[in-house]
Amino acid sequence: MNDALKAMASGLAGAVVLTMVHESLRRFVPNAPRMDVLGMRSIEKLMTKADAEPPQDKDELHTWALAGDVLSNSLYYSLAGTGKSAWWRGAALGAAAGVGAVLLPGPLGLGEEPSNKTTKTQVMTVGYYLLGGLVAAALGYALSDKDKD
Repeated sequence: MNDALKAMASGLAGAVVLTMVHESLRRFVPNAPRMDVLGMRSIEKLMTKADAEPPQDKDELHTWALAGDVLSNSLYYSLAGTGKSAWWRGAALGAAAGVGAVLLPGPLGLGEEPSNKTTKTQVMTVGYYLLGGLVAAALGYALSDKDKD
């Protein structure tokens, strides 16, 4: 397997873990981040601007949002790459995504509450994305030729 495929596999792993954590904890933890809500709002906003009809069924829209999250986060986390340096890249990418997820939704017109409701929500948001970056880094490192890098 070449390095690009290894990086994509590690990015997918990070994205799947991130989405599983979000989807699991939002059901049980008060004030947990609701990145799914931001995803649904994003799809509705983009489709409306493109004069397209977003799904009216909330379950279908939620499925689209989760699929979009996994796809976009997979590509993003694949930037962690492979080798020893994947660790710092994965950590930096995860932390940056988490901070962005807290700071950007308001200015983008998506609302602040889903990722910014309380300090606990903000910390969980950054932590979840950092975890995703570290999972991508761990797999990228594990799949790499340890002699390179």
